[in-house]
Amino acid sequence: MEYKNIVEFKVSGRYALFSDPINRIGGEKFSYQVPTYQALKGILESVYWKPTLIWIIDEVRVMNLIKTQSQGIRPINFGKEGNTLSIYTYLANAEYQVKAHFEWNYNRPNLEQDRNENKHYIIAKRMIKCGGRRDIFLGTRECQGYVEPCKFGEGEGAYDNYGSLSFGLMFHGFDYPDETGKDKLTARLWTPVMDNGYIKFLKPEECTIKRELSSMKPKVFDETNFSGYAEFEKEGEIIELDT
Repeated sequence: MEYKNIVEFKVSGRYALFSDPINRIGGEKFSYQVPTYQALKGILESVYWKPTLIWIIDEVRVMNLIKTQSQGIRPINFGKEGNTLSIYTYLANAEYQVKAHFEWNYNRPNLEQDRNENKHYIIAKRMIKCGGRRDIFLGTRECQGYVEPCKFGEGEGAYDNYGSLSFGLMFHGFDYPDETGKDKLTARLWTPVMDNGYIKFLKPEECTIKRELSSMKPKVFDETNFSGYAEFEKEGEIIELDT
């Protein structure tokens, strides 16, 4: 299915670290070979996001060869003196093309008047051109990323004629209560396959392998903690403050 509000962009960085958040409890960190759905969604939310909408990542294209580089890191040892030495294994020279679209978050009926598809689409494309509203990270804070517009599928990729490559069981993303309507945090897993550099993502509701992590309440957005709330709090009068 082809959506009308599709955005396309390139994200790149010197290093990337897409680790499994389910098993990452400290110590050594080792990156997945390709970005997760949740990591790409987080990048797009840093570019542009409002609680009115949910970003859906459709597809990613791996542009550069998958290479890893290990570094000795001294993470802060909270609550204790000094620190420890850990080995982090990053992806080096990461570059990806991403295609995505947004859908309305119907679990937030109080934001119904903000469901202006054209407005959000135009702002999102402008923010991609500007490099994003907030800092972009490739999986973790120390891996600075850079976003710019692109035409998805254009240019030469390192895996254009590679064939199929399976990555086994991988983390897909989180089901948050404000997006599902359920008071629990759930992790999704799947088995991605890259075909000639392209990975087509399952939509969150299509993932069948899930693990419930904890109970969680949805975040409440109102005029006290959401600067754009004044846009639609008056019926029939929309003042675009957060553009």
